[in-house]
Amino acid sequence: MGQKFLIPILLACCLITTGCAFFVAGVGTGAAVYTYKCGELKKSYQASLDKTIIACTAALKSLKITITEKTPVGITATIKGRCSDKTSVKIKIAMITDRITEVSVRSGIVGVWSKKRSELIHASIAQRL
Repeated sequence: MGQKFLIPILLACCLITTGCAFFVAGVGTGAAVYTYKCGELKKSYQASLDKTIIACTAALKSLKITITEKTPVGITATIKGRCSDKTSVKIKIAMITDRITEVSVRSGIVGVWSKKRSELIHASIAQRL
């Protein structure tokens, strides 16, 4: 019975210490599981770093988001872009293992982040992986 109270307590601690909205979404097996914290929508994918970078680049191009910067550094990469409405997009990719990567998408400016646009970008990435 003590374990069912542990998760809400930990989530409350995250909110108190970070001051940002935080949630985990996902239902059932195979569902998309995201974490959303301080404007970043994160998800892990079962794919290599190189394959994930290619998928992220293709996803942005398919959504007509202009890539302004692409920086691979070791086991991480950052891709920055700009939408037609001048909204900025930043994707951070980190290799967790040889076959698992974590992708963090942030769209918009501080205080006006677009969670829906970030979800759309993740959906486009997932289609390619």
